[in-house]
Amino acid sequence: IPITWLPDPVVWRNYLDIWQRSDMTTWLGNTLLLSVVVSLLQVVTGSFAAYGFARVRFPGRNALFLAYVGTIAVPWQSYMIPQFILMSKLQLSNTLWSIVALQAFGAFGVFLMKQFYETIPEELSEAARVDGLTEFGIYRRIMLPLSRPALASLALLTFVTTWNDYLGPLIYLRSPELRTIQLGLNTFISQYNAEFALIMTGSVLSVLPVAVIFLLGQRYFIEGIASTGLKG
Repeated sequence: IPITWLPDPVVWRNYLDIWQRSDMTTWLGNTLLLSVVVSLLQVVTGSFAAYGFARVRFPGRNALFLAYVGTIAVPWQSYMIPQFILMSKLQLSNTLWSIVALQAFGAFGVFLMKQFYETIPEELSEAARVDGLTEFGIYRRIMLPLSRPALASLALLTFVTTWNDYLGPLIYLRSPELRTIQLGLNTFISQYNAEFALIMTGSVLSVLPVAVIFLLGQRYFIEGIASTGLKG
């Protein structure tokens, strides 16, 4: 007291020390790989399933959608042990594939995309069917191009969630070469000591990619969130 908002002096040496004293390149590479792959898969699977719920008519569609969206309310901690047993039996534990398999599909993405698809006039799909397009053709040539803001929003939200995930990699990724940035920063904390300077330096480095991606895609993100759920 009083609070010092700007450090004096600024220790720039920490940004060099963290690269020399840790495997930061591997941590960032693993985190980036998981975030990109999971985001792409969630965009593809979420948008495709959402099209089925929004445009394809079949018995029990609404009840099935409500039951599926209701799984969002179930905390992951309640079923992470059965998931771990399943991944172990599939021999995916301690591999990056375990994180990809668990997060490649999500109910939130389906809900977000379905709400956006319902804002697109049904007349466009009907005209495409008259012209001979299949349902997959309508999805690929009409729905996807018109839903870029929602797709960008889903990709950004998924990327940030995967990038900041700690508990999932902590459970499944045990080898040092598989550590993500969140697990790597935890190695600076020992039983009797914590290297706060390197922890804060690593935190800044881990935030920078997310901040850059958000700044580049904020226009689509805001447009997608604003228009999702509006009829018109």
